[in-house]
Amino acid sequence: MADKDQEEFSFMKEKIKRKPVNKRKLVQKLGFTVLLAVIFGFVACLVFTCMRPVMERWFHKEEEPRVSLPQYEEMEDTQIDTEEQMPEEAETSVEGTEISVDFSEMMPADYQALQNKLYTIGTQANHSIVTVTGVKNDTDWFNTPYERQGQSSGVVVADNGTELLIMTEKRIIEDVSAIHVTFVNNMTTDATLKKYDGNTGIAILSVPLNEIDEGTMNRIEIAQLGNALAESQGSVVLAVGSPLGTTYSILMGSITSANNSISAYDGNYAIFTTDIVGSSDGSGVLLNLDGEIIGIIMQDYSTGEANTLTAVSVSQVKDILEKLMNNQDVPYLGLKVSTVTKDIQEEYEIPQGVYVKDVAFDSPALEAGLQSGDVITKINGEPIETAQAYRNAIMSHSVGDTIRITVMRQGAEGYSAVSCRATIGVL
Repeated sequence: MADKDQEEFSFMKEKIKRKPVNKRKLVQKLGFTVLLAVIFGFVACLVFTCMRPVMERWFHKEEEPRVSLPQYEEMEDTQIDTEEQMPEEAETSVEGTEISVDFSEMMPADYQALQNKLYTIGTQANHSIVTVTGVKNDTDWFNTPYERQGQSSGVVVADNGTELLIMTEKRIIEDVSAIHVTFVNNMTTDATLKKYDGNTGIAILSVPLNEIDEGTMNRIEIAQLGNALAESQGSVVLAVGSPLGTTYSILMGSITSANNSISAYDGNYAIFTTDIVGSSDGSGVLLNLDGEIIGIIMQDYSTGEANTLTAVSVSQVKDILEKLMNNQDVPYLGLKVSTVTKDIQEEYEIPQGVYVKDVAFDSPALEAGLQSGDVITKINGEPIETAQAYRNAIMSHSVGDTIRITVMRQGAEGYSAVSCRATIGVL
C-alpha cells in the first residue's frame, strides 16, 4: 500500500518539459513567410501597373485635344462692282506690307518686282505643303510581288499638341499598305489615316510629333484657312501644292467664276473656277493674297475647261474638316437636294421646302422610305426651307442619331404630308 501511494505521489511530481525550439526550422518558416510577402507585393505591384492605364481609361477618360476652325458668316452679296475696283492706282497687301502701285507709270522691272512679291507668298505657303505617297503591294503576271506608288500633295492644317494633322485626298491613300509623308526639307516619315469623308473625298492624316525631328518642326508652318466667302470673280489667287503634278510648284491667276456649285449627297458646295492652267490630276490649294487657303483643288469637281484648275470653297467644308480632325465621322443621310425657290414654287406648284433630286442607293435615306420628288419641310419639327438649312440640320447630328423627317409627297390628289424616321449613318 505504501508502495502504491509512493508511485501515485511520484506520478504527480513528474515535470513535463517543452519541446526544444528548432531554430533552423523557425528561420526557414520566417524566410518562407517573407518570401511569400515579397512575391505577393511584386504580383500586386505588377497587376496595379498593368491595370492602371486600363482603369484610368475606364474611370478617367481623357478627352482628345480638340481642334477648332474659324467660321465666317455668309455674306449677302459677294459680288464686287468691277468699275469701282479698277482705279488707276491700287493697293494690295503682301506679307503684311502695303504695296502702292501706279499702273500708269509701271515699268517692266516693276511688274517683275510685283511678281516676285506674289511668289514670296507662294514660297512661304509651301512650308505647309507635304508630299503624300501611298504604297500598294501588287503582283505582276509572273506572281512577282512589287510596290506601286501614288503621290499627291497634302497640307498641314493643325497641330493638336500630340500630332500633326494633314489634309489630302482619299483617292491617293485608298487601299494602300503604307502612307509616307515628305516635308518641305525632304524629311520622310510614316503617317496613318485618321478619318476621311467618303462624300467629298477629303482625308485627314496623322503624324505623331515625337516622330518629327526638331529641324523639321522649325521648317513646318501650319496653314491658315481664310474667308472664301469674301472672294469673287476677278480675285487674284495662287495655286500651290502640285497643281502641275510637281510638288511645290506655284501658279498665279484669277477667279473666273465664284457662282458655280456642285451637288453632292447631303450638301451643295460652292466652287471656284480659275484661269490657271494645271494638270488633269493636279492637287493642292488656292491661296488669297494673305497666304490663306480659300479653296481645295479637286479636279473631280471641274466644271470648266479640262486644263483649268477648279477648287471647292474651303469655307463650306470647314465643318467637315473640323469633324475629321477631331476623329469624328461626318453624318450621312444620302440625299441630293435643291432649294424650292418662290419662282419654282409658283411655276410648278411645288410646296416650299427642299426638293429631293436623288436618293443614294443603300443609304439611310433609302431605308427610311424617302423618294426622289419628295419635298422636305421639317426635320425634328424644325422648318427646312433651303438646302443649306437641310445640310446644317444633318451636320448638327451624330452618327447613330435618329431623326424625324416630314416631307410633302405628290400623289394622285396632290401633295400630302408623310413622316419618316431615318438613322444618321456614315459614308
